[in-house]
Amino acid sequence: YALCLVLSSLAHAEQTTYPLDTCTNSLPNHALNLQEVVHLALCNNPQSREMWANFQAQTAQLGVNKASEFPSVALSAGESRNWPANASAVNQQNIGLSASYLLYDFGARSANLESANQLLVSASAMQDSTVQNIFLAAIQAFYQTQTALAALDAAQVSEQSAQASFAAAQARYTAGSATPADKLSAQTAYSQATLNRITADGILKKSQGTLANVLGLDANRNIALVSANTIAMPTNFATNVDTLIEQARLRRPDLQAIAAQVKAAKANTDAARAAGQPTISLAAANNYNSISSSNTHNSSIGINFSVPIFSGYAPTYRVRAAEAQVEAKNAQLERLSLQVALDVWTAYQNLITLTQTLQTTADLLDSATQSERTALGRYKAGLGTMLDVLSAQSALANARQQRVLATFNWNISRAALAQAIGNLDVGLLNTLSTSSSAQ
Repeated sequence: YALCLVLSSLAHAEQTTYPLDTCTNSLPNHALNLQEVVHLALCNNPQSREMWANFQAQTAQLGVNKASEFPSVALSAGESRNWPANASAVNQQNIGLSASYLLYDFGARSANLESANQLLVSASAMQDSTVQNIFLAAIQAFYQTQTALAALDAAQVSEQSAQASFAAAQARYTAGSATPADKLSAQTAYSQATLNRITADGILKKSQGTLANVLGLDANRNIALVSANTIAMPTNFATNVDTLIEQARLRRPDLQAIAAQVKAAKANTDAARAAGQPTISLAAANNYNSISSSNTHNSSIGINFSVPIFSGYAPTYRVRAAEAQVEAKNAQLERLSLQVALDVWTAYQNLITLTQTLQTTADLLDSATQSERTALGRYKAGLGTMLDVLSAQSALANARQQRVLATFNWNISRAALAQAIGNLDVGLLNTLSTSSSAQ
């Protein structure tokens, strides 16, 4: 896939969607592809449940603030028996129904409701940000495991090549046409290749543990993955990184969350100012009292006007604290906006570098393979030295490792750029899966 098409899709996508149609806690009985890995991570990772619970809590808090828009009604009832001195016992019963409704409070109620609304917007944006983080972590874990698998395969091939060189050196030494140094050098190289293979196997085990953890499973669970083959070579591309940064500032959910928190902090400031102002309420009550044989019943309705006089300067300090919180949130918004630009710039440059690396490692692997074959053939024919063979095999092993890293890191860098822009979605996931299987 041409990288220009990739970047264009990142910059102009309209909506983020995720494959959450159906979730299950059971692990499929087959090797997982990239879509299935991301799907399981989004469904089973504890962070998904945590973000949903936080969102539900903020939704409930909005309901709490909306309650002030309705009247409050209370029912009271009581019964008692009293024994006055030098008198018979007296039975007393009372039943009361009261209601009150806030008519005007200089905007405190609306400010609190606006704050709760903005915090809900922030919680929703943070939910989206968490989903994208899990999304990217799943892609990284998938490709890192694929990298470890390919690195182990490359190490095994290098070990086999070193074994073949050692066998050739031993055969020539037995025939008297090679020195002991050749045999020992080949044996050392073979041992080093074996050690590299053991190290690669250990790295694979750790990568598989990380993958299981991202999927919400114990690290000792074995996760089988489908094979991801060499990706198609990208072509030249050109794009405006300034456009990507502007897109990121519009789409990044964490930036949207902080922007909503700034609005919530401003609403809290308005609420703090209004808290020191008078309030006007409508109150109504209906009471029934019975004392022995005497019954009374009364009803009332009226307007209550409450004016705070002095409360130890607490309202003033609350306003100052709220204003300071606004300044802090604005600074946080500015800091994150700069971080977004840095994230996009870094991810963009990484993608450029890895694109060029991917093109170069293909040529490097091809030339290193031919060089190794030539050196080993010359040595078997008695025309070359073991030093030439070992040098060529070392270069080939390095070329294999670099090709493995370039192959899978390129796809990871694409996903990282999409996440930096705030556009990591199923559409990109499908292109990653398609490119991973291209020959």
